[in-house]
Amino acid sequence: MKPSDIVNHILNNNAPLPQKQKGHGAAPANIALVKYWGKRDSTLNLPMTSSFSLSLSQGAETKVTASETDQDSFILNGKETSHNIFAERLAAFLDLFRPHPQFYFHVSTHSSVPISAGLASSAAGFAALVLALDDFFGWQLDKRSLSVLARLGSGSACRSLWPGFVEWQAGSDLNGMDSHGIPLDVNWPALRVTPLIVSRAPKPIDSRTAMIQTQASSPLYASWPDKVASDLTLMKQAIGQQDFTRLGEIAESNALAMHACMMSAWPPICYHQPATLEAMHRVWALRKAGNPIYFTQDAGPNIKLLYLAPQQAHVDRLINEQAEVAV
Repeated sequence: MKPSDIVNHILNNNAPLPQKQKGHGAAPANIALVKYWGKRDSTLNLPMTSSFSLSLSQGAETKVTASETDQDSFILNGKETSHNIFAERLAAFLDLFRPHPQFYFHVSTHSSVPISAGLASSAAGFAALVLALDDFFGWQLDKRSLSVLARLGSGSACRSLWPGFVEWQAGSDLNGMDSHGIPLDVNWPALRVTPLIVSRAPKPIDSRTAMIQTQASSPLYASWPDKVASDLTLMKQAIGQQDFTRLGEIAESNALAMHACMMSAWPPICYHQPATLEAMHRVWALRKAGNPIYFTQDAGPNIKLLYLAPQQAHVDRLINEQAEVAV
């Protein structure tokens, strides 16, 4: 099964010409409270486990038009980026949707989160791109189908089609049609998640490579799927009961376990920087002093703070202090 087979199935083997001069899409970045790390099918971006996320207010906005030249062109935050790995990845994804081989795209994206720094920029980017393509071609697809298409570009993008809490159902079908985002209808207005930036530089190893390396060599990875299954059940219970302490404990434990798997791989994968560890210790110190603040961390040096609204002043102070050492 190839990605093109999935696209043909969803679009009913129909590749219409654009219905508009410009397509537009916007999607939030999402932060996984229970992580996915590792794939059962890398071609279709099918995960080994389910995962669970909370969408951020930041994200990506994308506009798609037909290119006026004989090649794709990509603009990211106002800069032309047609000759790098990012552009190659976008072009390969867009190959799935060309009405004919000589059709080329012009894609302009603005991202309000740092690129390739472990802040889910690719999730927001591919989700916004799929929404823009849906608008451009007039597919009028439902969110579940769009989630499957976004997953083909970036796995966690399937969770960025909705605000709030979203589960990425791992699924079991070989074709991956049952692997998509499922929103959880829970309103928790006091819950906050805020990135704490320690570095805006691109991470030294991309997530896809790191996942493969971890699965292939980490002696701890065998226990990871059971950890995720347990954490996912407990996380849903904590959210249903609006038990913030349990939510924070589960999210922080899950993130640390994922990074332990990576650090036990060979060669070891360590996204932590000195400022990352300093930020963690500051969070632990605040919590010891009676301030319920937790963190999670994806594949990058930056952490995300989890807290309730009454802790905002402590979080603001922590972010301001950390900004002095960010690189």
